[in-house]
Amino acid sequence: MANFSDREKGFEAKFAHDEEKRFRAVARRNKLLGLWAAEKLGLSGEAADAYAQEVIVADFVEAGDEDVVRKVLADFQAKGLDLTDLHIRMEIDSLNNKVLAEIE
Repeated sequence: MANFSDREKGFEAKFAHDEEKRFRAVARRNKLLGLWAAEKLGLSGEAADAYAQEVIVADFVEAGDEDVVRKVLADFQAKGLDLTDLHIRMEIDSLNNKVLAEIE
């Protein structure tokens, strides 16, 4: 019975580790997305870093990427930029691949 309990604890530890790794990867991706969007918005330096933090925080509104896409798209539209949610989603996919490659 001890082996089953040890095995269960091992699976729980791995799950917790994987979730933490996934959380960090998404936060890293969102930071990079924020910096990409900041450049499109004409921001640089501390303003770009602050904007990237806003994008990271926007991801806590709901599960998934929709909250991030809505935030960045609204900012693009407010600035009069001709970038769509498709552009943002393509950048998210690209950055997902980049971050996953960095992790591996």
